[in-house]
Amino acid sequence: MDTMKGLKRTHYCGEVLTAGENVTVGGYVDTVRDKGGIIFIVLRDRTGVVQLTFNETTDKAVFEKASSCHSEYVVMAKGEVRNRESVNDKIPTGHVEIFVDDLRILAKAQTPPFEIVDNTNTNEELRLKYRYLDLRRKPLQDNIIMRSKIAKTARDYFYENGFIEIETPMMIKSTPEGARDYLVPSRVHQGKFYALPQSPQIYKQLLMVSGFDRYIQLARCFRDEDLRADRQPEFTQIDLEMSFVDVEDIMEMGEGFIKRLFRDVLDVDIPTPLPRLTYTDAMNRYGSDKPDTRFGMEITDISELVKSCGFGVFTSAIEAGGSVRAITAKNAAGTLTRKEIDKLTEYVRGIGAKGLAYVRWVEDVPNCSFAKFMAEGELDGILKAVGAEKGDVVLIVADKNSVTLPTLGALRLKVAKQLDIIPADQFNFLWITEFPFFEYNEETQHWDAMHHPFTMPMDECLQYLDSAPEKVFAKAYDLVLNGTELSSGSIRINDYELQQKMFKALGLTDEEIEAKFGFLVEAYKYGAAPHGGMGIGLDRLAMIMCGADSLRDVTAFPKVQNASELMSSCPSPVDKDSLDVLGIRVADSE
Repeated sequence: MDTMKGLKRTHYCGEVLTAGENVTVGGYVDTVRDKGGIIFIVLRDRTGVVQLTFNETTDKAVFEKASSCHSEYVVMAKGEVRNRESVNDKIPTGHVEIFVDDLRILAKAQTPPFEIVDNTNTNEELRLKYRYLDLRRKPLQDNIIMRSKIAKTARDYFYENGFIEIETPMMIKSTPEGARDYLVPSRVHQGKFYALPQSPQIYKQLLMVSGFDRYIQLARCFRDEDLRADRQPEFTQIDLEMSFVDVEDIMEMGEGFIKRLFRDVLDVDIPTPLPRLTYTDAMNRYGSDKPDTRFGMEITDISELVKSCGFGVFTSAIEAGGSVRAITAKNAAGTLTRKEIDKLTEYVRGIGAKGLAYVRWVEDVPNCSFAKFMAEGELDGILKAVGAEKGDVVLIVADKNSVTLPTLGALRLKVAKQLDIIPADQFNFLWITEFPFFEYNEETQHWDAMHHPFTMPMDECLQYLDSAPEKVFAKAYDLVLNGTELSSGSIRINDYELQQKMFKALGLTDEEIEAKFGFLVEAYKYGAAPHGGMGIGLDRLAMIMCGADSLRDVTAFPKVQNASELMSSCPSPVDKDSLDVLGIRVADSE
């Protein structure tokens, strides 16, 4: 095996552009073409590829070494850059080649378990098992580099705006934040546990109490919850907190970052200020608090039109305090056949609805699943209200609002994907504001906090804390991009007495308050500046900016659906001695 002695890389492969230069490059052998008296090697690194050339004038030992190379060998090559006779316009370096006079084979490679090409058909499970090989592919390398640019831009922007980067602990006290904690057993304090942070929430608030009025951190966060395409058990958020501010200040700072980020990284101008919707409006129009606004198909409430009709499904839902609502899929009658509508009916039943009524308008007379219950003119009134025309399909759900709205929200997305009407090259940002402070838990018959318990209620709602929880709204705001929640934030409570009152409103006893939040409550006794902040999901931002389908595509070493990492077989058993030191015994599985 050769060494690098006497060679020093002067250029990356993708930077070799000028004929006449003498250069030294290093990388992985992508392909080898041996034409007998001439050998071409395509060398690859993270910047691109360049062609190495060897012919009858090449030193014999160098030529023989080149003929022994195979894909994924690690080599360094030195030589003169010359213009190529056969130009390849598909790559930046396609007009030049390196005529090699010194070649070093630094590491040989056995045949990889899959071909390392940009457009691969290899199943993801195998690629994740050999993730270090998968990461050699240009699309994934570009995604990881994009993620790095996002992180750099974030630091640059917030540093320029007076923020101080401060690291908060990775092993903290377990506190309720919505998801299950990952727990770390203590060897020194047996029977006690640290938790990995779901977010740096309490610590960044304590930093405001400490007088650091502008905090920023690219914070690692951990949540033990079921995974999906836009969720990993560990993730990074661009976490910020500010003192002496109100909602507008924080939203303005966030918008400035988004505008700067998309300009610097994608050369895309995002118009600001960003549009806003209240939570109530978003749910009523889109059935979601993170709506995708790149397409229409908004929800229409037709309750008033059908409250006295002869269709019991509609009237009983309204009488029970619910509603009847519809979405109209334009020009969808050809795609949404009766068979497809039956599949959509099964889909909505699977997510909580009792069924799906429809109008499919193909012929002059619309095909309506409930036509026999309609009096003369009633169906026409519905079609006019929902903006339906010939060629459209109207889908209707009747139930309590907590079912009707999210069902139609999910159905709206599913149908849009079926119709392929969502533009892929568009970035629609949206602020969602004025969230309800509480949500009613029907299982426990109790009002739960919709956000963490440090969120400030809107001033005009404080009077309803004890008497009418449903009337209390929060100084909270989410940033949504193309139907994905990027950020959640709020103004925090900074008053000791109000914080105590809030804990009590959530049903916490004095003992529970002390055990879970005692140190924060104690800190408030010594004066806390008004403050608020937000956490922007770096992973989700990278996923959308890269046009990726999953967070796995922008995470170097991701977990799969069951929260395991296939490459390292993590999580894995631990030997008995290690558990004994921690005072832990693993229960036998039956």
